[in-house]
Amino acid sequence: MSASTGDTTSAGATGTPPHGENVSEAENKDRPDAHRQAEKKHRRPLSNVVLHAPQVLRALVRTDEIWLVVLAAFAGFFTGIAVWLMTETTQLVHELLFDIGRSQRLSAMVELNPWRTVLVPAIGGLALGVITLGINRVFRRRTVDPIEANALFGGRMSLTGSLIVVLQTIISNGVGASIGLEAGYTQIGASIASRWGHGFRLRRNDLRLLVGCGAAAAIAGAFNAPLTGAFYAFELVIGTYTLGTFAPVAVAAIVSVAVVRMLGGAQFEIEVLVPSRIDAVDYIPVLALGMLCALVGIAIMRGVTITEELFRKSGVAPWLRPAIGGLAVGLLALYTPAVLSSGHGALGVVFGAAYPFSYLAILVVLKAIASAISIGSGFRGGLFFASLFLGALMGKAFAALMAAVATAHAVSPVVCALVGMSALAVGIIGGPLTMGFLALEATGSLPMTAAVLTACVVSALTVRRTFGYSFATWRFHLRGEAIRSAVDIGWMRNLTVERMMRREVRTVHEDMEVVDFKHDFPLGATQIVVVLDDNERYAGIVHPAEVHADSDDHHHVELIRHHADTVLLPKMTIKEAVAMFENAESDALAVVDGTETRKVIGLLTEAHALRRYSEELDRRRRELSGE
Repeated sequence: MSASTGDTTSAGATGTPPHGENVSEAENKDRPDAHRQAEKKHRRPLSNVVLHAPQVLRALVRTDEIWLVVLAAFAGFFTGIAVWLMTETTQLVHELLFDIGRSQRLSAMVELNPWRTVLVPAIGGLALGVITLGINRVFRRRTVDPIEANALFGGRMSLTGSLIVVLQTIISNGVGASIGLEAGYTQIGASIASRWGHGFRLRRNDLRLLVGCGAAAAIAGAFNAPLTGAFYAFELVIGTYTLGTFAPVAVAAIVSVAVVRMLGGAQFEIEVLVPSRIDAVDYIPVLALGMLCALVGIAIMRGVTITEELFRKSGVAPWLRPAIGGLAVGLLALYTPAVLSSGHGALGVVFGAAYPFSYLAILVVLKAIASAISIGSGFRGGLFFASLFLGALMGKAFAALMAAVATAHAVSPVVCALVGMSALAVGIIGGPLTMGFLALEATGSLPMTAAVLTACVVSALTVRRTFGYSFATWRFHLRGEAIRSAVDIGWMRNLTVERMMRREVRTVHEDMEVVDFKHDFPLGATQIVVVLDDNERYAGIVHPAEVHADSDDHHHVELIRHHADTVLLPKMTIKEAVAMFENAESDALAVVDGTETRKVIGLLTEAHALRRYSEELDRRRRELSGE
């Protein structure tokens, strides 16, 4: 009995119960905390795993690039679904509103009901205007596209705003406006990726890369062309190409294409017979066609701007402008339905049809006018596919003109159509490699791709030298944004004077005598002293060394102050601050809270600003080079 009692007491003292026995609450309270926590963790392993899973996943994505590729694959998956849904929804709207068959395409129709042709775009434009008016009263923030998001905001996009853009794009294209769905595709794909990356708290550069993955997936799914989608992202959304960025972008594009194919979505396919080789002499007209397409692209971009300006000056309410634009497009479509929508169906017809030059020339003019009116009046969409269709028309017209002029040797109309399609798209959208890969994936011909790339280079150089903008960056320029590409310049806006300034500032009043200043600020005590007036407002700066050099001790400080009218504001960017230093020819400037109050809140030296600027530039250089 006593031995048994001793054994029990010993077990209780050590805090370890016999195997299979329960422990009382009193005994559990007496245990050390570490033992209780270990037992608690052992009892509920699943809850701990679920609780800490988000933190673990975020850490993995931020530290291992393989997980970033996995994240890009998920973005490509959901983007592919979104692309298929948008395409199917728009086709369904076309079938209902224009009374076409399931297998038919709106722009490929030979004829349509005249009343539907005119009324559907007009009434649809009115509906779009009213819907947009209601949305603007609730959602007041301006939605940014992927290029602007990556250039200025570190890849941050609004999913709500992007869904609004998708709705507006589907309505616009669905009622026959002469614009494409590609703007909506890239908007939703990039915003899905942005939201996905924001949830994992990605770094700025990784978030920008993921936005590019979303855009790549959108274009790849829309055109059944993963390389085209990938280089669209590199050239237009990310702004650079490195080996480190290729894997996630390519995976997103491939996954999106696979999803769209699995869902049975419409694929971009051009069934043409291209020559097995292209003679060297054929490159002369190819170069000329590339330059001509560039000039036409500039004219179209200018035409959109002129149309928008005319609508603004007309005094017509913004919500009513799409109805007027839709009516104009409907009247143009009475000549041929090919001017309606993006021209997806009509593009396949153009390659195989033997149209005369006069018809092709008229169709180019009508399609260009319809696209300019559609965008200028307020319909939402892009010019990507419209530019492909217009370029193919120009190429066929160019080939017909050459055949009439030079009977001895003429370039194939199919070659000219493919070259024109790519060259005009480069002139308007940008991205010569993107269009080169589109030609390669559409035809599978390397000789054809070489000719296309040649024309694309000429087109890009012509636009760059004579105009300087693509369609997207031109519209940014009209809004006052200095964006030439998606390369990240948003860090300049984030690097403000307020973030760089020194808040500890030594001050004196302007009526202080030099002798007192010398006493309070001996040589070497400080380099800059800020002068204040009687109302504690900024009145200039003085240099102690200059004051000590003044032999008249009875002078007031106000007589030797500098830069009384030159100040920095907290929200100024590093670029603006450096320009202020250069104009003032000063080594340091005071920072005030506002131009009216002029209360001194800090001091910034030129040397510190330039050092921070140099550090940031070096960081961006390493990011661009993939170091």
